[in-house]
Amino acid sequence: MDKIHQMLMELGLDTNIKIDDIPDLDLYMDQVIQLFEKKFGEVKRNDEEKVLTKTMINNYAKGKLFFPITNKKYSKEHIILISLIYQLKGALSISDIKKTLDEVNEKIINGNMELDPFYSAYLNLSSTNAAQFTTDLEEHVKEVEKEVSSLEDDEKEQLEHILLIASLVNMSNFYRRTAEKLVDMIKENKTETK
Repeated sequence: MDKIHQMLMELGLDTNIKIDDIPDLDLYMDQVIQLFEKKFGEVKRNDEEKVLTKTMINNYAKGKLFFPITNKKYSKEHIILISLIYQLKGALSISDIKKTLDEVNEKIINGNMELDPFYSAYLNLSSTNAAQFTTDLEEHVKEVEKEVSSLEDDEKEQLEHILLIASLVNMSNFYRRTAEKLVDMIKENKTETK
């Protein structure tokens, strides 16, 4: 269980770009990358992993995941959207992210949405999710330990580790598939309202 607590610390579950982290002035691409690297650099899996690159941002722009930039500068809204994309890309395809954020982008372009309150709500949910995940993981570890205790093997710790990995991936797949179904519902709702 101590290993799990250490791992949770290393995961940086509450690591997010907060609204106060975003300057009020528009940023160039290199400044956006620096902001993300500063915030998420400590929670990268390894040193080779890139938090955000020019290519990634350009691909997001080409894929119309966020509304067009002005004068090669990224506004606070762009940075918020890039932060959401950064979080979503771990589980959703680029096309699903586009479908998810299309309406938000439209509302921003039309001046019908202030993004700060929406993003604050996301950050609040993210913090709640991190706390819930910690509790759930501890319970999950206990369940895995219970299952492994009934096995006859000299290397129960390794089996426990493998079973925990398989079980967490299984849970992750449940959440991802549910998110994908919700993305599909966005598309269905748009079709119905036309």
